[in-house]
Amino acid sequence: MTASDKLPLTSAHWGTYRARVGNGRVQELLAFEEDKDPSPIGHGIIDVQHGPTRIDAPMVRKSWLGGGPGHRPDLRGVDPFVEVSWETANKLVAEELLRVRSVHGNSSIFGGSYGWASAGRFHHAQSQLHRFLNCIGGYTKSKFTYSFAAAEAVVPHILGSYRAYLDTCTSWGSIRENTELFVCFGGVPLKNGQICQGGTGHHYQRENLIAAGEANIDFVNISPIKSDLLDQVGGAWLAARPNTDVAILLGIAHTLQSEGLSDQSFLDQYTQGFEEFCAYLMGETDGVTKSAEWAAQISEIPAQTIHELAIQMAKKRTMISASWSLTRQDHGEQAFWAAITVAAMLGQIGLPGGGFGFGYSAVNHVGGQFTILPFSSFPLGQNSVSDFIPVARISDLLLKPGESFDFDGEVYEYPDIRLMYWAGGNPFHHHQDINRMMQAWQKPDTIIVHEWCWNSLAKRADIVLPCTTPLERQDIAMTPRDPYLVSMSKLTEPYGKSKNDYHIFSGIARLMNAEVDFTENRSEIDWQRKIYNETRDKTAKLGVEIPEYEQFLEDGWFKVDPPTEPVVMLCDFRSDPVKNPLLTPSGKIEIYSQTVASFDYDDCPGHPVWLEPYEWLGSDNKRWPLHLISNQPKTKLHSQIDHGSHSKASKVMGREPVHIHPDDAAQRSLNDGDIIRIFNDRGACLGGVVIDTALRPGVIQMSTGAWYDPLDPAEPNSLCKHGNANVLTRDKGTSKLGQGPSAHSCLVEIELYTEDLPPVTAHEPPHIER
Repeated sequence: MTASDKLPLTSAHWGTYRARVGNGRVQELLAFEEDKDPSPIGHGIIDVQHGPTRIDAPMVRKSWLGGGPGHRPDLRGVDPFVEVSWETANKLVAEELLRVRSVHGNSSIFGGSYGWASAGRFHHAQSQLHRFLNCIGGYTKSKFTYSFAAAEAVVPHILGSYRAYLDTCTSWGSIRENTELFVCFGGVPLKNGQICQGGTGHHYQRENLIAAGEANIDFVNISPIKSDLLDQVGGAWLAARPNTDVAILLGIAHTLQSEGLSDQSFLDQYTQGFEEFCAYLMGETDGVTKSAEWAAQISEIPAQTIHELAIQMAKKRTMISASWSLTRQDHGEQAFWAAITVAAMLGQIGLPGGGFGFGYSAVNHVGGQFTILPFSSFPLGQNSVSDFIPVARISDLLLKPGESFDFDGEVYEYPDIRLMYWAGGNPFHHHQDINRMMQAWQKPDTIIVHEWCWNSLAKRADIVLPCTTPLERQDIAMTPRDPYLVSMSKLTEPYGKSKNDYHIFSGIARLMNAEVDFTENRSEIDWQRKIYNETRDKTAKLGVEIPEYEQFLEDGWFKVDPPTEPVVMLCDFRSDPVKNPLLTPSGKIEIYSQTVASFDYDDCPGHPVWLEPYEWLGSDNKRWPLHLISNQPKTKLHSQIDHGSHSKASKVMGREPVHIHPDDAAQRSLNDGDIIRIFNDRGACLGGVVIDTALRPGVIQMSTGAWYDPLDPAEPNSLCKHGNANVLTRDKGTSKLGQGPSAHSCLVEIELYTEDLPPVTAHEPPHIER
């Protein structure tokens, strides 16, 4: 054991670290000794844990404080803030919640509060918020995630569940020993694998990917971005047009069927509805044969390449990986459905190293060798409000109260939201068409936010309650998706007057006569001990022993032993589909879903189909000749710690980098380091040019996560001078089925920015009156 191994631990979604503390601050974060590939993202918090971006006291927007709820919502993001005491802040929040509840009802409180928050099991912001709101009568919630909402809707109709198979993708060990051909739609992006929701003790995506390459597995990366697959594995790159994955998959399926390579025995025994799909595939229902030649015209991948790939997939043990990003495009339900269908036609589902997987390296745990255990969590209580929205319909919720919307076979109605309560998320990062959302943002009477730094959400709230960071509180990093349990030490005292969410909600609940309901007379340490001991009792019943709580605190961490056998998705179903049926109506893989067909949606029929996206390079739209890929950043998690040193070091003159193919740059006389304006009818932002041969011509790549920073906050549709890509993306659901985000269907144009370069103010606090 080294000296650093005795230092206290902390954990985050991007990993576990040892902390060197001095002078009341964390001075350094050191790699956890178990982590062979630690993420540098964590270091970004060192220089921003104190300083001007920290919120040091409760704050209220000046116009709201002077005029009351609903006063001058157009000044959100413009108004100064006024510092108030915790006593005043708690009273304002409690009185406003009571007013809204009594006048408009609990359904007028939106508490979806989507976001990743922190990794601790107890101090999880959304859990704290949702329990608190349930204790005062409930709230309108959101359903699904921005990451893969379309899949969350459609895959249960195909497999009976989505989450069950997301967490049990065939392990890298099985792939390394058995797979011969790994076909990845959207690549295996290691930058995304830095992250694991709930924390991780060991980043293993890179070592597993390299080991798979050394095992002589042939990789094929089907993506407009070459760097989505590590060069070291030597994979082939098929630079398809964005949004054409389904067409390619259909071209592969047609080749398999027309060449007699489909596994009819598997289709007969394990699937339902192949006949209906096959009629579409062969053009019997619409007169269009979905051949490799047809797919080539759409994807611009040569027909011979598609044809030969299909034959190789049939000849070899093949794993098909479908990136989560495929769901975040127009008709995002179709790609996963088509990938599962092709895997079924190959007949390798449930075999070691074969079948399909949902996004290897989308996060660290996909393809891991771990035991899923029933870990306890902070109980949320019962929500008495039935209203909800699909997670990506936040602007529609605010702009269309009383209007109906379709979702997964039902018709619902948007409630009339008067108060939004946000803790642990940032919609100005993850939501599309920010200019439209800014219009919607004026609708609620009151917006309350818990935040530790002055990000774009906090600046546009009415009441801001300062919360602690994970460095300033004790917690437990414990997730079913990672074998490591970590005792997160309280490393420093809370900054300024900040409090943790549990203390904040306890104080507000006290004024609403709900404190005992919320706290159950337990301290935060009492709750953590309870959660841990409940987990220990549950795991013991499964034969898994974890240390007693006090021993765990003393040791600092514990690792659960992995399964002895490699994980193979759907192996039990394959071994006995009668004894182990899927939770679909047929008990089988539903290539054709009668349930989905019965919804009669024009944008999501009963089997996988190619539907032209609303924006793509194959359209007749000549105004916007470039396809924008706004993927996940490599220097931060979404927008978290965008103001930290690691994220800032990647920027170009303070702006978000924009990767551009040399041909597209030459056509516009652009050079490395130029600041450009990226624009379309929805908005515009600035970015810094990075000329890059590793992406397809006609495509630019600009990651999300730059804090929204309008040139003139008082002006609608103002230029974002920092580079938030979501001023450009369209706010449209993937389909009536899933209503997920469709950010990756986005066309733009770019030009050299020739005006005086405005300063970036995204990381500066608002004006504060004290």
